[in-house]
Parts: sequence; C-alpha cells; structure tokens
Amino acid sequence: MEKRISGYTGLMGLFGSPVGHSASPEMYNFCFQHDGLDYAYLAFDVKAEDMPETIKTIRLLKMRGGNFTMPCKNIGAKLMDRLSPAAQLVGACNAFVNEEGVLTGYITDGIGFVKNLKEHGVEVKGKKVLVLGAGGAATAIQVQLALEGTEEIQIFNRRDEFYERALETRKKLEEKVPQCKVAVNRLEDKEKLQKAVAEADILANATIVGMKPDLHEETLIPKEWMRKDLVVADIVYNPEVTRMLKEAGEAGCQTIEGKGMMLWQGAENYRLFTGKEMPVEAYKDAMRTAAAMPPSP
Repeated sequence: MEKRISGYTGLMGLFGSPVGHSASPEMYNFCFQHDGLDYAYLAFDVKAEDMPETIKTIRLLKMRGGNFTMPCKNIGAKLMDRLSPAAQLVGACNAFVNEEGVLTGYITDGIGFVKNLKEHGVEVKGKKVLVLGAGGAATAIQVQLALEGTEEIQIFNRRDEFYERALETRKKLEEKVPQCKVAVNRLEDKEKLQKAVAEADILANATIVGMKPDLHEETLIPKEWMRKDLVVADIVYNPEVTRMLKEAGEAGCQTIEGKGMMLWQGAENYRLFTGKEMPVEAYKDAMRTAAAMPPSP
C-alpha cells in the first residue's frame, strides 16, 4: 500500500467491463499525487446489469467521482440524479461527480476526441467525418463534432440496439444543429461504406474493434480503401496502434491514436472531480520517462 493512503483518502473509480487494460488509474493517481490531493482511483469490473447496485455503493462509500466505460455509459445516465446538457443530448455519461449525495453525470468523450484532433493540427469545422459506431462514446463524438461546426457526419453501425440510437441522434442534431448534415447507415452495407470512406476528410473508429485482448487483430476498414489525404483516428488506446491505424499509416494517411483522446477527456474529468486543471505536461513527461526506462530484470 502506498504511504499516501490514509483513513481519510477519498475514493474515485472506473466502472465497466473489461477495465483491466485501462490507463485511467495510473493517470489520475499520478495527477493526484502531483497536486497533493488525498484521493485514490481504482478500476472496477462491472457489467451493465450490476449498475443499480454499483450506484448504491457509490453513494454508500461517498465516492467523490469517477468514470463509466462500456457497457455502463447508457445505464449510468439513467441512474444519475442529474445530467449535464450534453449528457442529456447524448443519453449517456462517462463521468460523474458526487456533491453531497447528488450524482451528476457528464459526457466528455466528444470533448477529448476533438481536442485530440486539434492537438494534431486537424480541425473539424467544415469537414466531412465518417464515424464508426453508435454507442455512448460514438454518440458523444457525433454531438461534439456537430457543435464544433462539422459540415457532414456519416454514421455507420451494425443493425443492433445502437442503430436506433443513431437514428435518434440524427433527429436530435437535425433539431439542435440543422446546419450539420447527418446520415445513418448500416455497417453491413460495404458498398455504401466504401463510398463514404472515399468522400470523408476524417475517419473515426468509435467502436471497441481493435481493442485488446479479444479484438486487437480486427479492423472495420480494409487497407485498400485508405488514401493519403484521409485522416484516420481511433478511440481505442490499448494497443496504442490498432490494426486500422497501422494499415492507414502504411497507406500514407495521417493517423491519430486514441491515447490522446483519453488524455484530454481525462483532463476535463479531472477538472470536474477536483476543480483544478490537470497537470497534463507533467504527466506526459512522466510517461515519456517511464517509456525510456529499460524493463526490470
């Protein structure tokens, strides 16, 4: 046990499944220590059906805040006392704050995604973006893209329960951001998908395809569809370079890894949790130093 843990240490955490791959505990705990804050952040493997009991536990333990990941973002939003305007629009939340027993849900995935693109010199205003997926993170990205001035969003998802969510998102954006054109398509329609890739400025994978441990050898877009002027971004950050990003890079595309999105949404979450700006540069320096160190014998 770390010496900094005391009987007064506040608990925060990540809830979802799987969570063993998550870099969030390392990031937040580093930042808490850097800023001298008496909090600890842990990861808890929780299924969607466990969320009602999980929320009761959060209240019982008086947890200050935390995050929800798949498959808990949508049910998490339904169990909050309040939702931010963006979380209401998305119908999901990936962060929550506990203020004297009142749980407020927020959605920061879209903010992190757009900030990550901007950090790589890619603006979304006036662009055509193809988004793979219609889950909580994907919907947050779609909403944020529209709010940031994206000209057109092509959503592709399998004909499952999230497909209807995509249709709802389109309807909401047509009402709230009518200047952004939104289309919803079936991922199984390969001809339409290939055409959308050919016309897009930015291709974003907002699904778990490509993630370790089970899907890291898979990709939704064949390498031969890629072209040099296409920007390809992934929300998956383990592995850092997914198969889709690897093949896009080989095709000459600019590629943007998901770890940056995790960092910038984390910075927004940190501000919500603590009221402070996250020490992003200090964390980056620490990660670069750790990466340069030889492995332990």
